[in-house]
Amino acid sequence: MLSDRGSEGRMLELASALLASLAAGHRIAVATVIGVDGSAPRALGTSMAVDDEGRVIGSISGGCVEGAVYEACERVLASGEAEVCEFGFSDADAFAVGLACGGRLRVFVQELGLPGARNALSGPVLDELERAAAGRAAGLALVTAGELVDVLAAHEDADGTVVRARVLAALDAAVHAGRSVRRSVDCDGEAVDAVFLVSAPPPRMIIFGAVDFSVALSNAAALLGYRVTVCDARPVFATPERFPSAEVVNQWPSDYLAQTAVDERTALCILTHDDKFDIPLLEVALALPVAYVGAMGSRTTHERRVRALLERGLDPAALDSLHSPIGLDIGASTPEETAVSILSEILAVRTRRSGASLRTTDGPIHRSSAMEAANEL
Repeated sequence: MLSDRGSEGRMLELASALLASLAAGHRIAVATVIGVDGSAPRALGTSMAVDDEGRVIGSISGGCVEGAVYEACERVLASGEAEVCEFGFSDADAFAVGLACGGRLRVFVQELGLPGARNALSGPVLDELERAAAGRAAGLALVTAGELVDVLAAHEDADGTVVRARVLAALDAAVHAGRSVRRSVDCDGEAVDAVFLVSAPPPRMIIFGAVDFSVALSNAAALLGYRVTVCDARPVFATPERFPSAEVVNQWPSDYLAQTAVDERTALCILTHDDKFDIPLLEVALALPVAYVGAMGSRTTHERRVRALLERGLDPAALDSLHSPIGLDIGASTPEETAVSILSEILAVRTRRSGASLRTTDGPIHRSSAMEAANEL
């Protein structure tokens, strides 16, 4: 059994590998997580594929249930019939499949084929895979009804039933938010359960100030999948050689932020620590619909900035979204440690978690499907 572990991810994140295998004439079975309860190890929408020669793309559980899912994929490739499988600690064979973490996974396994083959992909679904492979926003909805799963594509025609139109509208919202999520869609009093699989371009992080902390943060953020821009008005400090993981912009920070594209997934990190840059920059930043605004500095610096912003007429409510001093209190000192502190806070804000030690918290470590739905952006 050959494996391509480098392409772990959700179904649409495997699009390039799936399309290449189909183009080579292979049949593929794709297993996708459509339900997560308790401390299950992988996220909603995580997928693993097996082709008709036994090759594996991706991972569905970090190793816990790979063997059982592989066998399910083989069955689907043999029969052509889709399956919904469940793996959980309460099952008699839980230890046999390795899911001893106390959680439960519900997995949908389907065969994919090119036009003319058995279980041929519909045109809209194929288009969505191609959009994802090209790095464009894409989305699929897995609409579940008992053991049946219907697959809808984000950019297909919404004409038809109320259910179809409502699910596609909800899928469009999920694509816009850039998050895979499971939710119940109200269709004129009928609750329809759907899993929205979303592939979005990388979120942006814009770092203002070409300082040593910015070098460490830009490198670490790039590793986490951010598309990083470093902006500083001083070209002697902001150079591509110093920031190999980022786009470098030599422009006055507030001017650049006022004209560049941002969205609700964008993180803004202000590390300039200079009021002549920070005050006008924060005025612009706090008026934008972004995911995170953080500013570096001492508590004294923060209080001075707040006074200056209020004197310039900033709405006090806007300050509620400012994370200053930036980062979580983990004892960070070096630029690299500070990068961990900042990114930890950004992740906690994005997932709406406390940032507390897991030792001091209760409940499942991994969010359940219900929690995922509640946290839809």
